Amino acid sequence: MSTGWIVGFAIGIVVVLVVVALVVPILVLAARIGRQAQSINEGLQKAEVNTRPLAALAETIDFADTITAGLARGRARLGG
Repeated sequence: MSTGWIVGFAIGIVVVLVVVALVVPILVLAARIGRQAQSINEGLQKAEVNTRPLAALAETIDFADTITAGLARGRARLGG
């Protein structure tokens, strides 16, 4: 009966070691991603600030279209 306990205990230890061997690399990778996430977020925030003026580009295009349409009407009225 004690041999069964020893075998069961050995199998239990092997299972725990296998689980630990699989979980530890995942935790190490998660920690590395966590460290990099902060610098990635900072870079994305800088990119957002630097590209924010592009949001006004549609308004600029609308104004340019209005101006060019007015110029085209003026040219047509002058016979050009």
